[in-house]
Amino acid sequence: MERIDTDILIVGAGSGGLSVAAGAAQMGARVVLLERHEMGGDCLNYGCVPSKALIQSAKTAHAMRHADRYGIASVTPEVDYAAAKDHVHGVIANIAPHDSQERFEGFGVRVIRESGRFVSDREMETDGYRIAARRIVLATGSRPFVPPIPGLDGVPYLTNETLWDLRELPRHLIVIGGGPIGMEMAQAHRRLGAEVTVLEGAKALGKDDPELSAIALDAIRGEGVDILENATAAQVRGTAGAIEVETEDGRTVSGSHLLVAVGRRANVEDLDLDKAGIETTRTGIRVDDRLKTTNRRVYAIGDVAGGLQFTHVAGYHAGVVVRSAVLGLPAKATTDHLPWATYTDPELANVGLTEDQARERHGDRIEVARFEYSGNDRAHAERHTAGLVKVVVHRGRPVGAGIVGHQAGEHINLWAFALSSKAKMSAVTGMVSPYPTYGEVNKRAAGAYFSPKLFDSAAVKRAVGLVQRWMP
Repeated sequence: MERIDTDILIVGAGSGGLSVAAGAAQMGARVVLLERHEMGGDCLNYGCVPSKALIQSAKTAHAMRHADRYGIASVTPEVDYAAAKDHVHGVIANIAPHDSQERFEGFGVRVIRESGRFVSDREMETDGYRIAARRIVLATGSRPFVPPIPGLDGVPYLTNETLWDLRELPRHLIVIGGGPIGMEMAQAHRRLGAEVTVLEGAKALGKDDPELSAIALDAIRGEGVDILENATAAQVRGTAGAIEVETEDGRTVSGSHLLVAVGRRANVEDLDLDKAGIETTRTGIRVDDRLKTTNRRVYAIGDVAGGLQFTHVAGYHAGVVVRSAVLGLPAKATTDHLPWATYTDPELANVGLTEDQARERHGDRIEVARFEYSGNDRAHAERHTAGLVKVVVHRGRPVGAGIVGHQAGEHINLWAFALSSKAKMSAVTGMVSPYPTYGEVNKRAAGAYFSPKLFDSAAVKRAVGLVQRWMP
């Protein structure tokens, strides 16, 4: 067995681990990276990239069916599901070189394609190596959580990891789980021609602001997706092509394929964390605000750290760790400024606190500014008028924002910047947006915050009267 001594040992070549590896190696640290599966991790191979590629195929099919609203004859698209999956895999292949072993070896990273397990507080072993490191970064990510539903283990089912190998369009796709993954795939498959039923044990898109999620869900239902809420799956039975799911309240749904999308579970097994003195929680590895575990030499980032499970959060965590573990600078991770988005159509995006969360924290000392997409000229030109911007303000500063509507994931960037820079609402109203753009909805939402203060104020009107009277 070969012994390796290094400065930084990273376990997991997903977005977080790769970001740490690239930054540390290019700054001169000795870096070893362990990856037992695919370079690029879940995001590239099973998550963000393939799902957005399939969503684009579905959007194209949907646009063809509804071209008449733009004065173009609508047509029924001939959907080749296998070809759409070829498109998905082509997109993955185009991005893969950016995450490849060869690229990172070019940075000076030693990449070992094996599993690692702790043998002491600062050493890990693989089948062929014993690695001692000054600092260790666990970036092992997460995997689909498969709930213990009676009968599920006896029928074929899909997860976000196996869906991409399916080559035949499901006749009727049953989705267990009404969160972001479930709703994105439900709408995409409906647009590609499948019948789709979603079973959600509580509320669909329940982690988002209910006022905003209701707009997205209405649109998805309007396209023919059957969304059953408060419908906890209690029993699964059947065979390939003929699957039944029975809910706790006695409803039964029959379909040809089953997708399980009820959440994710952190990958902590097989690491022998106890040998390194590392504690876990129900959701992942226990970390402090510096992303250090209960072993001060070891960090955990991304999904395995048990917080928000998004690729961009893993990237943010990576920056915190590079400052701390590589440069020796004080660095802490916070969450109040981290955005997230669901890529249904319309999209749903949030940053910071929802209205309910803000009221819990600040009571009645908050104000809510709204602006609807129907007040935006570009939205009318492109017929995307269903949408709403909602900003929660405390003492003149936004503490949260939510957007539902066309390209909401793009437009939330402004509010993410406002929260991270602690900007005031006046900074947004001072911005000039080009006309006509969707970006104007954010400026108009900020203007809606000030409008009552300016136009409904007796004091302002008296002041203006005096100015007009005495101004030369």
